[in-house]
Amino acid sequence: MLPRDYYLNKLIQYKDTEFIKVITGVRRSGKSVLLKLFQSHLVDEGFADSVFFINFEHPDTFILHNTEVLFDYIKENVTKDKKVYFLFDEIQEVTGWPKLINGLRVAYDCDIYITGSTANLLSGELATYLTGRYVEIPIYPLSFSEFLIFTNTRDLKEEQSALNEYLKFGGFPSVVLLREPLLKTDVLKGIYNSILLKDVSIHGNISNIDLLLKISIYLMDNIGNPISSNRIANYLSSAGTKTKADTIDKYLLLLENAFIFYKAVRYDVRGKERLKTLGKYYVVDTGLRNNVLGRINTDLGSQIENLVFMKLQQSGYEVFVGKYDAYEIDFVCFKNEVVKYVQVVYELPKQSDRETKNLLLIRDNYEKLIVSMNYFDVGFIDGIEIVHLFDFLQRDE
Repeated sequence: MLPRDYYLNKLIQYKDTEFIKVITGVRRSGKSVLLKLFQSHLVDEGFADSVFFINFEHPDTFILHNTEVLFDYIKENVTKDKKVYFLFDEIQEVTGWPKLINGLRVAYDCDIYITGSTANLLSGELATYLTGRYVEIPIYPLSFSEFLIFTNTRDLKEEQSALNEYLKFGGFPSVVLLREPLLKTDVLKGIYNSILLKDVSIHGNISNIDLLLKISIYLMDNIGNPISSNRIANYLSSAGTKTKADTIDKYLLLLENAFIFYKAVRYDVRGKERLKTLGKYYVVDTGLRNNVLGRINTDLGSQIENLVFMKLQQSGYEVFVGKYDAYEIDFVCFKNEVVKYVQVVYELPKQSDRETKNLLLIRDNYEKLIVSMNYFDVGFIDGIEIVHLFDFLQRDE
């Protein structure tokens, strides 16, 4: 198992706290491996006899998907005379699991870690039983810095090629570790199908798979463009697929809950308020987008924007699409007391201040940054830093 130190250190920091650690993220992003890495850490620390690990997607555990059966199994295998570390992988497979998790917290001297591939883990019954008693640790496909480690990329020439590879095939660990492009394509196709057919269709009780696929393709083909449910419904209806905005809203939420798409809500910088209309959607991994659309070298500006958005997400920012009067800021980012404004360009336009003017209009002292794909743009303009995408993706946030 290759290291995911950023996430592992978070688990270690929360070890033995009262909070239930909820690891969330898209399917195949590395949640199971992270849980095993943490198990290895516990073993190395001398807690081998205190770890109770179950992967609920393994066939041997299917009988345990019933809460009563699972609790009987736990009582038979876990004693109450010492502390136990419960590690439950893909817990959402167990019917009625939130009540059980809360019960274990009460019945045992324990530290609980769970993973799941749907945002519903953090809503409904879990929120009811565990209000204020859990912490979410979101995990994503590999960041570019992790990608360089996984591919053992070391010199500058290889790193430049690695950026193109990362843009093309994305950062799913199982894809990155493959060498053959055709194998990468096949695995990406399998990941995409498993997300849509299991985490979206089955868990969302969706029967119209064709509509779900069309909405997903529409979002991937419109990365960085303002999106509304009415706009999607009108587009699909004009193409022969009759649907309604309410149905689109439902499907969009399910796609977000499966962590395949992230929505950036619009934010009025002057008014300091969130806006309800025309947000933007970004895909969790550009490799998925390129595989589904079958187009790699088109819309590079949108793909670069997607990489920047996901980097900001991975770094823990809450990311919005900014609006300042009639001007748009690509990203307005918040993390604790930190505020950051980010513009993304393929290259700065010649003889034009279009990409800097909107940032300069904002009269505060927070960081303002432009990310470009052109090395000749790198530097400063009127105090605004212009950084190359390659360097931005490796910044330690």
